Amino acid sequence: MSAVGLFYVGSVLIINGLVLLKVISAEAATPLNLFVGALQVTVPTALLLHDPGPMTAADAGPLYLFGFTYLWVGINAITGWDPRGFGWFSLFVAITAVAVSGYTGLARGDGPFAVIWLYWAVLWFLFFCVLGLGLSRLTRTTGWFAIVTGVATAAVPGFLLMTGYWPTTPMVTIGLVAVALLTLIWLGAAAMRPAADPTRHTAAEPAP
Repeated sequence: MSAVGLFYVGSVLIINGLVLLKVISAEAATPLNLFVGALQVTVPTALLLHDPGPMTAADAGPLYLFGFTYLWVGINAITGWDPRGFGWFSLFVAITAVAVSGYTGLARGDGPFAVIWLYWAVLWFLFFCVLGLGLSRLTRTTGWFAIVTGVATAAVPGFLLMTGYWPTTPMVTIGLVAVALLTLIWLGAAAMRPAADPTRHTAAEPAP
């Protein structure tokens, strides 16, 4: 993925996370989803037209997963179509992302992006759970994980790649793994915390 494309993937993941947290509406996020979706379809198509070889296909092919995702999300927001179709597509994306992670780490020797693809696999699996299986209790968890993923795997790496400051040291890989584990622990603890009972009264506010 190009540095510019990665940077804007970060922006749309953050915005879509805010949608899941009900900070903004799906309609308000539609333009950015369509813009980034179009970008992530145009770029790999141009790359494949320029060089249709297997190495280019391995790099460009997975980018369509993002393009189709954001175009689908944007179109669903406009049309109100059943989101379950996109939810099940997200399962396909999650499985593919695991495979791309293995290829990136083993064949390309790129540890940081192997971990980044695993972040994306987890996120799209959460999309599958919420939209494909209807597990609405995971909506806020998915929203927060989308925001963290947008920052840690796309916006920050994209900006550093654009400016020539992206390091590819083992410490980057370790840092990404640590952020993922801490985030999952935090979100898991939050998900298991019992919801407050609105009918319960405190001692300071006795029931009438």
